[in-house]
Amino acid sequence: MANMLTNKYIKYGLILLLSVSLIVFTQEIKHIKNPDSMPVTSMTFLGLSTLWLFSMIGIGISDLMQKTPVKFMREFPVLGWVSITSLVLCLLFDFFITAIQAVDFLSITTPILTFAGISVANRLVDLRKTSWKIAIVGMFVFTGTYLGSTLIASLGLYLAGN
Repeated sequence: MANMLTNKYIKYGLILLLSVSLIVFTQEIKHIKNPDSMPVTSMTFLGLSTLWLFSMIGIGISDLMQKTPVKFMREFPVLGWVSITSLVLCLLFDFFITAIQAVDFLSITTPILTFAGISVANRLVDLRKTSWKIAIVGMFVFTGTYLGSTLIASLGLYLAGN
């Protein structure tokens, strides 16, 4: 049992390491194409190591919560634990914020969106089973989100005097 658990964490750690490697690759390619963009430095690696550590801590907390009798804690998603861990540690220590700032935001989003696309592609069979009405609901959600965002942005610009 302990060996299986160790293998699980090694697997998650390697997947996260692959993600971090893709982020470094993306940031370096972006810097090659646009020399004015943020270069890869030792702080970039430190920032990515910090993100990797936060993710592993969140995965560990999620596994520990599976043993609690509280249903809400068992069903709380891993992403939530990673977010809470990141938030608490960044509030406590400024070093983490400084390290993460060395990682280009767009370099992070590219691999994340790639993994999200692969995840959705793996569930196309499930999506086909849903009713066509979900497309209508999706259109309303996208439209509402867009309109809400533009209203908030317009209000912000109005209040700022622009």
